[in-house]
Amino acid sequence: MEIYQLKTFVTIAREGTITRASDILCLSQPAVSAHIKALEDEIGFSLFERNARGMSLTPQGGKLLLTAERLLGLHRELVEQARQIRRGIGGQIRLGSNRAPSALLLGKLLSQIAEYFPDVDVHLQYGSSIEIERAIISSELDAGFFSDSGNETDELLKVQVDSFGVYLAAPPGWVDSPAIPDWGALAQMPWICPAPQSCCGNVAEGLFHEHKFRPAKQIDVDQEKVTRSLIAGGVGVGLLHADTAMDASEKGELVLLGGEQRQVPVYFAVRTARQQEPLLAAVLERLKTLLNLKE
Repeated sequence: MEIYQLKTFVTIAREGTITRASDILCLSQPAVSAHIKALEDEIGFSLFERNARGMSLTPQGGKLLLTAERLLGLHRELVEQARQIRRGIGGQIRLGSNRAPSALLLGKLLSQIAEYFPDVDVHLQYGSSIEIERAIISSELDAGFFSDSGNETDELLKVQVDSFGVYLAAPPGWVDSPAIPDWGALAQMPWICPAPQSCCGNVAEGLFHEHKFRPAKQIDVDQEKVTRSLIAGGVGVGLLHADTAMDASEKGELVLLGGEQRQVPVYFAVRTARQQEPLLAAVLERLKTLLNLKE
């Protein structure tokens, strides 16, 4: 059983006809038919049956399709890994990450780097989104994950990898109708806000602009845990990421006002001018594979 036979089998199963499969594979129709015949002779049963529309899988063929697709996927990974070894990709990569929902993807990417680029050393640095973004622009970091700051720049090549919701919360008993926020009343309350270019700070500025007010009192806090504690302690209203907001709400620490205020994208980025560097290009390729992104 050869890889090219499995590729022919999977292509016919997807396309439904030998004609389309031969066009995709750049083979003659007799060659495609010969691949399938050789494969069927080896396994001892028919993979396809002809019908008015072309070729359809037999029940036995259908059972083999997923396994054949997995084998082809493993073959592609093997070829890619050999290509990377041949290129001799090594050295170090300095990755940054905030503590947004990209943490799970970060772990998967680190595993991919360890598997495909065993000669690469990874140096990981955590920080706020704006710190990570600025460090990549200045080349203090090679790449990293961060939440959207609203900063549009051609200096970065950004790939969206995730997103999360942001909720507005108040201490229990502060708001009469939490489901329908009274923005006039909220404008008179103290607001707990991070820096404007952080994800929640950016959302806060958007709300102030949308509802045409500036809080009478604003408390600057950059740590979400502190924001949660201050809201629960009756200091003011503030914005929290969805997972933190839901957990605090379920525990009765605070009340959510209205629904989700914004969806904040999470990006993986490199400097645009460096995207063709062999190591960064290879890491971007592994990331896109994890995300099932096509060029």
